[in-house]
Amino acid sequence: MHATLNRSSRSSIALKTGALALGAVLLAGCATTAPAADAGEPAAEVTSIEVTDNNGTHTIDLPLTSVVATDNRTFQTLSDWGIELTAAAVALMPDTIAYTTDDSIIDLGLHNEPDLEAVVAVAPQLIVNGQRFAQYHDDFASLAPDAVILELDPREGEPFDEELKRQTTVLGEVFGKQAEAQELNEALDAAIERAQAAYDAADSVMAVTTSGGEIGYIAPTVGRTLGPVFDFLDLTPALEVTDATDDHQGDDISVEAIAASDPTWLLVMDRDAAVAADDPAYVPGAEILEGSEALAGVTAVSEGNIVYMPADTYTNEGIQTYTEFLNDFADALEAAA
Repeated sequence: MHATLNRSSRSSIALKTGALALGAVLLAGCATTAPAADAGEPAAEVTSIEVTDNNGTHTIDLPLTSVVATDNRTFQTLSDWGIELTAAAVALMPDTIAYTTDDSIIDLGLHNEPDLEAVVAVAPQLIVNGQRFAQYHDDFASLAPDAVILELDPREGEPFDEELKRQTTVLGEVFGKQAEAQELNEALDAAIERAQAAYDAADSVMAVTTSGGEIGYIAPTVGRTLGPVFDFLDLTPALEVTDATDDHQGDDISVEAIAASDPTWLLVMDRDAAVAADDPAYVPGAEILEGSEALAGVTAVSEGNIVYMPADTYTNEGIQTYTEFLNDFADALEAAA
């Protein structure tokens, strides 16, 4: 069974729009305002906000007039919230992100050959940096010394789902989108709860990525993108290998090893669907897995228990992507029960 790509409908599941409680925010932003005015006087203008990221606490001056974004996990959130960018890693964005059609944004290019110096021209107040561009933190600090560099990558050793919500919460504080951030967080929680409720621990699960016509193994916990899903859904691995990595193409695995482990469910990230779908040599993940004679007898294949992540996942690994995928997985689990 194939996952249905419908992120806009997925993100509305189980929203409790009246339940926003600022006291429950994971990382509270502290706005700087004047003391409470007397009745009838206008409220004092907010001139700054204090937030905490992976590197400490920052004071961000408001209003923001120049924002740069390089973190893949944040692109859809910022776009959906209507945040204007002056520069960004546009070349790194999937075409599902509206920024890709905005010619006013200076493109910093791909992470392997970025045009970092271009950031100077926009004199940023805030750079939302991370993921593939995390390595350039010091370069940005040198090129834009007056900018706050905000980095909210999921931290090692912390629950991944909580880290996604932390990122969203902090961004909501920065951009005055607290209610929208709460909705995104609640939608993720609801999708996780659905999948947990529908999953039977007796069913084994394997996660793989497909790229260049090959299958790569995504290890529980440490594997790229799908690895953390094993942890917060408490999935039973069909196979565990030693020295597994977070390599973007997964670890080497043979179809014989997959067949021998006989997973009940296969979770799949088609890497090339995000970066090479227009290449004549592109082979869809579904064709690789479902067309393999060696895998025909695997329970997940024979029973149609294959769930694919959204096509743009590899370059759009934010909270909306995970929410959509988890709801797709919950749909499949419920249908198979």
